[in-house]
Amino acid sequence: MKYIFLLLPVIFLFSCAEKVTIEQIDNQQNSGNFAEAARLINLYMAENKFSEQDIYDLNFRKDVMRRIELDFNKTKDDVTAYIQKYYPGVDDTALDKWVADGSLEAMTINGERKYFDRAAPNLFRINRDAKRQKEHIDGGQNPDAITLFKQKDIPEIVAGEAQSVTVKIKYAVTLKPDAVPDGETVRCWLPFPNENCSRQSEIRLISANDSNYVISPKEYAHRTLYMQKIARKGEPLTFEIAFSYRSVPVFADVENSRSGLFQLSSEETDEYLSERPPHIVFSKNIKDLSEKIIGNEKDPVLKVKRIFEYIDQNYPWAGAREYSTVPNIPEYVMENGHGDCGMKTLLFITLARYNGIPAKWESGFMVHPGAKNLHDWGAYFVDGRGWIPVDQSFGLNKWADETRERYFYMTGTDAYHLAVNTDYSRPLFPEKIHPRSETVDFQRGELEWRGGNLYFDAWDWDWEVEYGF
Repeated sequence: MKYIFLLLPVIFLFSCAEKVTIEQIDNQQNSGNFAEAARLINLYMAENKFSEQDIYDLNFRKDVMRRIELDFNKTKDDVTAYIQKYYPGVDDTALDKWVADGSLEAMTINGERKYFDRAAPNLFRINRDAKRQKEHIDGGQNPDAITLFKQKDIPEIVAGEAQSVTVKIKYAVTLKPDAVPDGETVRCWLPFPNENCSRQSEIRLISANDSNYVISPKEYAHRTLYMQKIARKGEPLTFEIAFSYRSVPVFADVENSRSGLFQLSSEETDEYLSERPPHIVFSKNIKDLSEKIIGNEKDPVLKVKRIFEYIDQNYPWAGAREYSTVPNIPEYVMENGHGDCGMKTLLFITLARYNGIPAKWESGFMVHPGAKNLHDWGAYFVDGRGWIPVDQSFGLNKWADETRERYFYMTGTDAYHLAVNTDYSRPLFPEKIHPRSETVDFQRGELEWRGGNLYFDAWDWDWEVEYGF
């Protein structure tokens, strides 16, 4: 009988405990208490019956918190060691000041301040005083490879003297040994040139290290090559392709010549002028910023020019956290005062659409000699001229005195922008079962197995570029 009495208080405690609410989960997650938030999510799912979509979304919330922890992996000692080269006497007061003004990106996670993986080098891109200090210590700012390329290539494009280029790329992703159990099938999507981009032609698959591949249909915005392979215990698993294509530069002197026959259909106009949550939203912040930038300007090209100039001058490029962890990317840029190529592009697109200028996303790679990288840019539509490429991240060519050269990336693009995507956050082919590692863009690739998504920490990617072969 005494055992029954011992059990009664325990039963009473469980019966009186309040059920977990979404508000409790939100509070813990927003406070950076990720371990507690994940625990509450597990309880919440155990206490209630949910649809498959609800379960998917709740599990993804846990995954996003893990992704943020991977991004914010630096300690105070890590960032101090980097900053000391330029500020030998850096102390907690300086760090706190930079964190407070947004120059040094940090987050309190599970009670500990952790710094973004690229927070220390970003400090010298975001903070103007720190940037000047770095230039002073380093002995000035010498032109990098991409700037030297632009100084030669852009005048030739503007003068109509630039030629097309032929590019060959060998691309591979390698899953780390034992990332999945032995004998499991791994599904992989790799980037491939998008034939819907009119600048690209003569696209050819040279090789794939598995004959059973599928290239996505033309109507898909993300151009992919899909393969699947069996994982073996203790061995890496590599997916590799090689392809080639020809690309031409584009330059549209939009301020001096607007004749032509290009028009959008009403359906296209609606699509490229509309909001598209969560990243294209005409929020109060967007409306207020638009009023500040545009004022009473009515001409669409001059509106574009004002937006392009403002973003270039007020939001410096900085290495960015994973897009899947950012609820609204343009709001992030406005709040933090910086962004990378895709972040600045989405801000441009949002402002352009809000001001009645059709705008869309493009992305893939920059394959400039000596400066290859992932890259995002966009395009806007001008009646009579059609779609005009715009690279908000490349911005104004401040070295150029000639106006068309200075504003080149507002009116065109060079031949070294490889377009893989003509939109963002669209379905992959074949459809991905589990959440994507990159929920906005598609560049590095995507991997999954029946047990879930394989995030970027589970695999490596590498590529080689040849020109004019």
